[in-house]
Amino acid sequence: MERIVEIDKVTFENEYETSLRPTTWEDYIGQDKIKKNLQVFIKASKKRDEALDHVLFFGPPGLGKTTLAYIIANEMKANIKMTAAPMIEKSGDLAAILTNLEEGDILFIDEIHRLSPAIEEILYPAMEDFRLDIIIGSGPAAQTIKIDLPRFTLIGATTRAGMISSPLRDRFGMHFRLQFYNNDDLSKIIKKAGKKLEKVCQEDASLEMAKRSRGTPRIALRLLKRIRDYADVENETNISLKRAKYGLDELGVNDLGFDELDLRFLEILISAKGRPMGLSTIAAALSEDEGTVEDVIEPYLLAKGYIERTARGRVATPKSYEVFRLTHPNTDMGLFNHE
Repeated sequence: MERIVEIDKVTFENEYETSLRPTTWEDYIGQDKIKKNLQVFIKASKKRDEALDHVLFFGPPGLGKTTLAYIIANEMKANIKMTAAPMIEKSGDLAAILTNLEEGDILFIDEIHRLSPAIEEILYPAMEDFRLDIIIGSGPAAQTIKIDLPRFTLIGATTRAGMISSPLRDRFGMHFRLQFYNNDDLSKIIKKAGKKLEKVCQEDASLEMAKRSRGTPRIALRLLKRIRDYADVENETNISLKRAKYGLDELGVNDLGFDELDLRFLEILISAKGRPMGLSTIAAALSEDEGTVEDVIEPYLLAKGYIERTARGRVATPKSYEVFRLTHPNTDMGLFNHE
């Protein structure tokens, strides 16, 4: 099902999104602690005239991992090359990428936890010793050729840090977890983007869109562009609160940023009447794969306290029952009464 609030697990921005992406620290809004630390590390690396240490970004999709990689490249005055782990199928694919890097280049690998063990083995010496070990032939006749690589910076991004092998994770000198954005920061992002799109967004309208963006800048920008369409059709020069509310309601995004799939997810958990439900059962009921449930649907609901993960499965919290105006079973001995 196509969702306005869904973020692809592996995605590179189109030309429109690229034009809206900030390119400097001054333009980048949010993630202040990460931004402050990176500024220090970049300045230190430039002062020593060294390549920046390898960086790992993790957290839910759409929070700005790719944007941070571009800003790092801009600050380091380095070229950046982009790829995604599923695209690196053979050792030759990675070897071709690494041997085409130049001194100080930045290599960005999205969803890095999806690299195969064989590919990781090649990456270890490349990250640690800037050396590529290639085995030619097999059996007794096999030979290892060592190729020196220029000093480069690998920036890895993942939505599932727990799935990265320990040897690979340990080779990253910097680890940063991106957090969901608050409404004020999202509102600022929307207003900045509105100016770039030549459609000024009123303060209350940008805040309304921010509230329904699930704490995610990429969703906020997607909603902005769709609301702009509604405003253009009505020949409106700016985006008002009335137009924003109308467009968001038409898109099926409620006041909490939930769409039909989120509500179905919560309804399924509530139907269990307080009993934990397994991931496979939930995925089957939603007709979605387990990866989509874990990576796309659950992170925001977990972060905002609507669901909990237990050893036995997922359970709905009292906040979920409030969404449907139901009483939590723990408060009424298992009976579900409408308020």
